[in-house]
Order: sequence, then C-alpha cells, then structure tokens
Amino acid sequence: MIIKLIASQNVETQEELAALLSKQGFSVTQATVSRDIKEMRLLKVLTSDGGYKYATVEKAEFDMQERFIRLFSNCVLTVTGAGNIVVVKTMAGSAAVAAEAIDSLQWPEVAGCIAGDNTIFVAAREGKSVTELVKRFQKLISR
Repeated sequence: MIIKLIASQNVETQEELAALLSKQGFSVTQATVSRDIKEMRLLKVLTSDGGYKYATVEKAEFDMQERFIRLFSNCVLTVTGAGNIVVVKTMAGSAAVAAEAIDSLQWPEVAGCIAGDNTIFVAAREGKSVTELVKRFQKLISR
C-alpha cells in the first residue's frame, strides 16, 4: 500500500504517510512507518515544485536518468561516427554532464566513454554498429 500511495501522490513526511495509511484502514504509528521506509529503501526526492516526496530507488534512478537525458539533449551539438568511436560534440564545459548521461543509459553496445571539455569519445563494443549508436544519440537530442 505504501508503494501505491507514494506512486499516486506526493507524500512529504512520515506523518503524512501514516495518516494516508490510516485512511486506508491500516493501524500504523510513525515509528512503524519509519521502519517500513527503511526496509523498503525509500528515498526523498526533489519534486518539480521544489518540495520533496518519497520515492522508490527505481523511480529515483529513472527520474535522474530523465534529467540526464534532458541535459544531454540541451548541450549536445553534433554526433558523428568515426571507426568504432562515436564523437559527441557539446557546448563548452558540457561534455562531462553529457558523458554521465550516456553512462546512465547503460546501453550494452557502449563499452565506455571519455569526456573532455566539449568532446566525448564513445567506444562501441566490437561488432556493434556505430551508425546505430549515432542514430540513437540523435534521437535523444531531438526529444
């Protein structure tokens, strides 16, 4: 029920969560809610309006990945292939953030990447198509 509640609304405090659970017919205290939060490994994450809410680790990781993708699409200028390397050009000073976005995607065809100030070299795994990776990166830019 806790997962259902935090997925459907912004729950900011343990007390708020305890009250919502009580409304659902569960007899809980703030202490039991606190233990449940620890056992479930819930995190407090920043909301779009500047507040905080409880979220699962998976949801928090997904939200972080979405932020990285937005940053990636905002700072990448060009993506081209060169041999088994994808060369990503970014605005000055943005390559590290864009490289972190690439790493967060965890695409199996990416062996790794190296970022400078405005350039990232992305190594494709052997047998993987650099052309396909370039297309996937360009798709992210056009989001």
